[in-house]
Amino acid sequence: MKYTFGEGRECIDKFDGDYRWLSNFWTAPVEFQGLVYPTSEHAFQAMKTQDYDTRRLFVICKTPGDAKCLGKKITLRSDWFEVRAMYMYLVVKLKFSQNFELGEKLLATGDTVLIEGNRWNDAFWGVCEGEGSNMLGHVLMAVRSELRYSRRYY
Repeated sequence: MKYTFGEGRECIDKFDGDYRWLSNFWTAPVEFQGLVYPTSEHAFQAMKTQDYDTRRLFVICKTPGDAKCLGKKITLRSDWFEVRAMYMYLVVKLKFSQNFELGEKLLATGDTVLIEGNRWNDAFWGVCEGEGSNMLGHVLMAVRSELRYSRRYY
């Protein structure tokens, strides 16, 4: 799928440098289902299993890269490909709602299109060489919309 970068709108096309905080590798604790993970990447990778003891292993991974590697080694839950986008949404929502300052930074992006541009050929969560679904970008923009609404009324 060819991705049109913002269709003439302002966009952030990669989550590094000044926008590294948009990455799931950014250190920001996420409390989810009774465990506190150091990053949203740790939490997301843990959701690949339904086994609580295995999920606890992700809590103690030193880096998000280590968590991602562990996520590639465990036996995936049988419904992973059906539920992965839902879990990404839940984890990202928790990252930005539990870490108020990050939520404020996300809101400050306004209506900017968020694109998880990458060079590691991830065409599902991001966009590589103009190709991809940009699911992580869409998740971030959905969370931003929800935060905008909830903070307006509470």
